[in-house]
Amino acid sequence: MGNRQYCYPLTVTDHASRFLLTCEALSSTREDYAFTVFERLFQERGLPANIRSDNGVPFASAHALFSLSKLAVWWLRLGIGIERIKPGHPQQNGRHERMHLTLKKEATKPAAANFLQQQARFDQFIEIFNHQRPHQALDMKYPAEVYQPSPRPYTGLPDLDYPFHDKTIVVTRCGRICLGNKKINFSQVFAGQAVGIKEVHDDIWLVSFMQYDLGYFDLETRVLEPLENPFGPKVLPM
Repeated sequence: MGNRQYCYPLTVTDHASRFLLTCEALSSTREDYAFTVFERLFQERGLPANIRSDNGVPFASAHALFSLSKLAVWWLRLGIGIERIKPGHPQQNGRHERMHLTLKKEATKPAAANFLQQQARFDQFIEIFNHQRPHQALDMKYPAEVYQPSPRPYTGLPDLDYPFHDKTIVVTRCGRICLGNKKINFSQVFAGQAVGIKEVHDDIWLVSFMQYDLGYFDLETRVLEPLENPFGPKVLPM
């Protein structure tokens, strides 16, 4: 921007109606900033069935188990499915990327002087995009004429229960599963989350998070062997 600070816009659209739900001027891609934006959005608009994203921060974490981030784990806790595009394939999220092209052209070139002024530009763009810009794919209707909020209210995190597992264990702050005096390195993105573990063979345990089976560990090596990634990129329609 004019003050030489970088601005990272966090944008969220509704896939069906093209409705631009938010465009938030953030000073970084830190997860805690994204948490605040998404929590407010879920309170106002309800919970989506799925969220489609690229593989960058804060939606994914390259070095974590299955490339999950704490933000993605929170989405899963809320019952939101994760859809990831393949790296380097922005066309798999084509509607959103086309909106980005228009956003950059009309609200960022040239950039505003500071965050307050840049956010004002984004707010003006949202108003025009949703209420004054017809889309051919919507029979020349405006996104605001088509958009419907989600009927799923945001009520916070539901409790986790693992009735078919032997134990429920809360992952430590450093990302470990502690079983007796054994410590198994798991993943820090699950810190504070309850997982279910089940002994499937002598000293061999299955680890599950919600309905997802994530991997096995044995008490001798104390190393987690992940199963096939249930959250990996999929070929998605535009």
